[in-house]
Amino acid sequence: MKFAGIIAEYDPFHNGHAWQLAQAKALGAQHVAVAMSCGLTQRGALPLLPEAVRVQAALQCGADLIFALPAPCACAGAEAFARAGVRILAAAGCDALVFGAETPDAALLMEAARVLNSEAYRTELKRQLVAGARSFAAARQAAVEALCPGTALAALLDKPNNNLAVEYCKAILEQEAPMTPVPLPRVGAGHGQALAESGHAQFASASALRALWAEQGADALTPYVPEKALELYKKAEIDGMYTDYAAAGRCELALLRAACARPEPFAAVRGVSEGLDHRLENAVRSCTGLPQLLDALTTVRYPRARMRRLAMDAALGYTAETVPALPPYLHLLGARREALVLLKHASLPLSHSLAKLEKENDACARMAAAQAGASDFGALCRRVPGPMGGVYRQKIIFLTN
Repeated sequence: MKFAGIIAEYDPFHNGHAWQLAQAKALGAQHVAVAMSCGLTQRGALPLLPEAVRVQAALQCGADLIFALPAPCACAGAEAFARAGVRILAAAGCDALVFGAETPDAALLMEAARVLNSEAYRTELKRQLVAGARSFAAARQAAVEALCPGTALAALLDKPNNNLAVEYCKAILEQEAPMTPVPLPRVGAGHGQALAESGHAQFASASALRALWAEQGADALTPYVPEKALELYKKAEIDGMYTDYAAAGRCELALLRAACARPEPFAAVRGVSEGLDHRLENAVRSCTGLPQLLDALTTVRYPRARMRRLAMDAALGYTAETVPALPPYLHLLGARREALVLLKHASLPLSHSLAKLEKENDACARMAAAQAGASDFGALCRRVPGPMGGVYRQKIIFLTN
């Protein structure tokens, strides 16, 4: 492993992320590239802090190159999220993928990925869903148990980071990416774990830190984030460069209501099936706030995270026809200057300029437009709103040793 890749959100960047970067280099990586969620996050919401802040934090704490994981790819389920990240890092030339897992056993994770890639699994998954599995996750786990009874594979899928780790391995197999999976043990707080539930003094989940910021401000994050990152967060707080989630909820609902003026407004939205478009339209017409809307949409069959993504896709007009399934370019957000030489053999169009990338081909133009929509939405929903078009004026962030 010489050139490692990491797929991340850094929402916000914290001590666990710094530990992961340090571990990658301790294991032999001379450089580390990151595919970082840009504009939107996997939970179907805006990131707490804009890309410029998150990129600077990562570069100052050990990353060498930061690429945008485009908003439509970031706001996606684990499978699509993983495929997009692997596509970016493989195109950049990474020879390893470093990620966290509750079960950091690369051979076991790859074995599970091979099962999930098999035709036998797809057949058994359909059977479990038809038989009335209470959720997709339950059907997935039951299908693996049916195919591999008495093994540890089904149990792997009961943990959130293991699930994403298996999807990373699947993506490597599907794309025949020349990358070695390097799982690291999950340290500190678990995914989504509240501070009160964690016994770790230095590590906290990103969701817990967002909640802490909302309650007490950036300074309260001091024990859980690197000092250099904390300085950036304090400045962002003073400048109002953080997301006002109450405003974001109102803006999202306003976009959804405006869409209801059209006939069948949500029929073409990504991920719509089984009448979800009508369910969403009815909820939009009757609900007066985003939390109430999500409550109305969420069921055992339709988890809240999926409904958050569906609502965001609908608000921004993301459809399967208008948004490419995989990133068609490498949008470089930040770099250590000495690492730029690594990109001379990149296999996708590469630039720090989204305006330049959108001129490459039709797929690039469609992805750039989708990214711009998310970025403009995010700029409007900051504590101090920003103007439109900022993503086209965004400059690359350089760090020199």
